[in-house]
Amino acid sequence: MSTATTSRPNFLVIVADDLGFSDLGAFGGEIRTPNLDSVALDGLRFTDFHTASACSPTRAMLLTGTDHHLAGLGQMAEFMSRVPAYHGKPGYEGHLNNRVVTLAELLRDGGYFTVMSGKWHLGLTPETFPSKKGFEKSFALLPGAANHYNFEPQLSGETKKSLFGTAESFYVEDDRYINDLPKEFYSSDYFTDRLVEFLGTEQATDQQRPFFAYLPFSAPHWPLQAPQEIIDTYQGKYDEGPEALRQARLARLKELNLVGHDVEPHPVIAENAAWNDLDTEGRLLSARKMEVYAAMVERMDWNIGRVIDWLKESRQLDNTVIIFLSDNGAEGNLIEAVPVFGTEVAKAIAANNYDNSPENIGRANSYVWYGPRWAQAATVPGRLYKAYTSEGGIRTPAFIRYPGLKRQSGISHSFATVMDITPTILELAQVSHPGSSYKGRDITEVKGHSWLDYLQEKDTTIHPPDHVTGWELFGRRAIRQGDWKAVSIRQIFRSAKWELYNLADDPGEIKDLAGVYPYRLKILLTHWDEYARSTGVVEVKWYSFFSFFWHTVQRKLKHA
Repeated sequence: MSTATTSRPNFLVIVADDLGFSDLGAFGGEIRTPNLDSVALDGLRFTDFHTASACSPTRAMLLTGTDHHLAGLGQMAEFMSRVPAYHGKPGYEGHLNNRVVTLAELLRDGGYFTVMSGKWHLGLTPETFPSKKGFEKSFALLPGAANHYNFEPQLSGETKKSLFGTAESFYVEDDRYINDLPKEFYSSDYFTDRLVEFLGTEQATDQQRPFFAYLPFSAPHWPLQAPQEIIDTYQGKYDEGPEALRQARLARLKELNLVGHDVEPHPVIAENAAWNDLDTEGRLLSARKMEVYAAMVERMDWNIGRVIDWLKESRQLDNTVIIFLSDNGAEGNLIEAVPVFGTEVAKAIAANNYDNSPENIGRANSYVWYGPRWAQAATVPGRLYKAYTSEGGIRTPAFIRYPGLKRQSGISHSFATVMDITPTILELAQVSHPGSSYKGRDITEVKGHSWLDYLQEKDTTIHPPDHVTGWELFGRRAIRQGDWKAVSIRQIFRSAKWELYNLADDPGEIKDLAGVYPYRLKILLTHWDEYARSTGVVEVKWYSFFSFFWHTVQRKLKHA
């Protein structure tokens, strides 16, 4: 393993939760994000960067460089206890398993000071805390979602135990559960407070020891909540509705050359009422949700600015590789609520714990999400949103900034995945991955590919044209080779079939070419079989599973 040298860069990896592709100003959005825009425009923006279709699988791939089915999050933990087919299967442990080694562990071994503050979602028990996965200092939100003001009246006693087992708290610092959060707690603010605190310690300011800082926000994940003074600045901004926003975002994406000027967006797919079918009160409520969402994103950006200021003040900015990404497409259907959160939230609302009147939305005692139409404004021109293996669910904003790289102040249209980040950072850090064995145990080798040769203009693409990448979550599948992608999406009350798209000509996945190029589909399905075999994908009959819970949630959350 490499030893520390003063020439090695620091790393700051920032993850937004459910942020849409076009939410940031640098990616075509109207939300005020000056700090992220500045870093993105200085760096290299990716237009073909892909994650898993939901939170924890992406985070598993980010921190291990391998497929989430191998890392222990073959399915989101929230679902696993409800599906007997997963029980006891390798790769479906519901937390990072012992078949992987984390980026933090390797960097720590290589002389880096490793810190994190934010959403973990990779294990609830002490043996799976960040402190056991390579982070020397950590403050973490353990589950996949929480009230951003720490107001959880519905989650107490037996209810909390049923949702999170033996976990004593949502939050943990190093090895200790934390229950005494400050009264003024707001997730994005506090996560940033703690990260800056960790970075200000003697270890982080030791010039002989570079740092790896991981800042995974839980914003703008539901419930939509933000400081009132920011929400107020967006009043009236979204009064024309989600379709008007979608068209404005698409036009801006074309203007910025982030999508082709002739791109055709996929039609909106949504079961909730269209804007024109809402009455005045319905429009007010819907627009208010989007105003709060925008305020959440702006507040996250403000907090990122605080970290950038610290880097500048400590003269570390230009020696720090900054990587930013969202963990999946915009949230359109409250996916985690289907098996777990939805019914509990419904009970809480019914018990009058929350006030979701328009004037109160965004405060601690409100609990809302914005739905599929606003989400598809953010994923345009893509098809659908989070939880789907179509482009709207797995293509996210991402960028990298580091003055030591040649490809900067530009746009990359090269295909990349979240699994590439671990090998990229390891190469920049001059730390070797141990391969198939780590400290006496067998581990899975990295499946991602380092970006470094591409970033230094030694290669014209990140992955070769014949490179194959697969996706599977909730029984929704996809396989891609070059520009060709086969997709099989199970939706509520709809059987699945394999469809074929050429993303170079059709990034919106509109023209199914399965009947035109059956040989091409056959090749991709051969690759799918190999992907599923090599990663241990467990097939589940999701049709009946989703139908049952969809009925349950919709019956109790009619206003969702």
